[in-house]
Parts: sequence; structure tokens; C-alpha cells
Amino acid sequence: MRSTEGPTLMPVTRIKDPSPKTSTATPPPGRPLIGVNTDYVTPKNGPAYTKLNVGYIDAIIGAGGLPILLPPPRRDNLADFDVLLDQLAGIVLTGGADMDPRRNGQALTAVVNPMPARREDADRTLLARIFERKIPVLGIGVGMQQLNVFAGGTLHLHLPVDNPKAMPHFDQTGAPHRHMVLIEGNTRLDDIYGAQELRVNSTHHQAVNQIGKRMRIAAKAPDGVIEAIDATDPNWFCVGIQWHPEADTASALDVQIFECFVQAAVRASDNVFAVA
Repeated sequence: MRSTEGPTLMPVTRIKDPSPKTSTATPPPGRPLIGVNTDYVTPKNGPAYTKLNVGYIDAIIGAGGLPILLPPPRRDNLADFDVLLDQLAGIVLTGGADMDPRRNGQALTAVVNPMPARREDADRTLLARIFERKIPVLGIGVGMQQLNVFAGGTLHLHLPVDNPKAMPHFDQTGAPHRHMVLIEGNTRLDDIYGAQELRVNSTHHQAVNQIGKRMRIAAKAPDGVIEAIDATDPNWFCVGIQWHPEADTASALDVQIFECFVQAAVRASDNVFAVA
């Protein structure tokens, strides 16, 4: 006898759609890309490599930017910088060894420690693009000196020799050293810090001598040594400082210069895209 009951129905398990739902929330704005030049090291044993103090990375990220490392390419690849520069909102010129004074018409002496030619070649190409495009730039340590030299200025190659009356600007033992700087009025540093005096770290044996064209003094040490410069163009954030705000020995106030630099880079990028 055939059963009159219908087929047995199995329970249905509903599986959730694994695909994410489309959000109507506005995504956070992207961080501006900040180029950072790197050092070039050629050890006696082993391959050459580039390096960068992680303090630069942390400082830029903390200020709202995203660091993009710019290793020094071979001389025949320097033109490739242009591809990256189109994407960058600003550039940090980092510290390092000395510029080769022979390239600036000065003699090489035993107290000068020139950076490798590969880095200096790359840095000079980068400087040419920065000045040509007026890219927002923050020069730190030798980066400040490079800005001044590229603008036609000169350097003291060794303060104890060139300016023997200068106070100590570095500790020969390598220990942390600090001193006051006096900020000039009506400069970008005056706008950034809003103070006449600032206590900074100091590790340099060279300094700006004659100021470059369309540059001005932004800060001096009490002995008159130039500690910071900036461009006279009010629409271009071009600042160089002799101290190191990215270092472990920096003060809490040093964060401000990275924040103001990144903000200026964002504004400059917005203006470029608005014109385009």
C-alpha cells in the first residue's frame, strides 16, 4: 500500500552572505606622501646599503604624513626622481655627513667628512627639483646646509677653526648637547613656535656662513651662529634647521615643526590639484 504522506522536508539552515555590506560612511582622508632622502653606506666588507634614522619615519607619521623613502639611485637613473615627485606633497632633507666642499669651490680638509658621492649626486638632483617646483621642504642638519648652498650661500666648514669664538655646538665625546636658539621675528619659525627662544639639541661642526639668495635667517645661537633659515617667498614652505627634531634628544616642542610642515604640504598639494 502506497503511503499518502508527502516527502519529508529537511530543515533549512540560512547562511549569511559573507560579502561586506556597502558602507555609506565617508572614508578617512589619505595621508599626504612625504619624500625622505636616505643615506648611502659603503662598508669595507659587504654590499652597500641605504639607511634612515627611524625617528624621521615616526615624526612624519605622528604629524599626519606617510613617509616615502627616496634611496639614492645611480647617476644614470636620477631622472627617475620625477616619477616619484609627481606623487609627493613635500620632502624632508635628512641629516648626514658633510657636503663635499670641493663641489662648492672650497678645499677639502682633514676635519671634513664628505658624504658618499652617490648620495650627494642624488641630493643635488633632488634640490634642483625642489627649487624648480617649489615643493614644500624641511631641511634638517646637513639638509639645511644643502638648501643654503643650492641657493648660492656658503658654509663654515669647521666652526672651531672658522669661528673660534663660537660656543660649543657638539660634544666631542658623542654625549647629548643642547643650547638655546633665538628665533627671528616675522619668519616661519616665529609662526610655528610663537616664542623668542627655544632650547634645541646640537651635534654639528659646520654651519651656514653667507646666506643664500631669497633666503633669510630664521634663528641664531647666542654666539651668532645661524641655526635656521627659511625662504622669503611667503607661499613656499622652505625651512632649514640645524638641530634634529626627529632625534631621541628632541623636545616636545619639536613635534610642532613636523606638524606645520605636513599641513603646509597638504595645502600646497590642494592648490596644485585645484589649478590642474
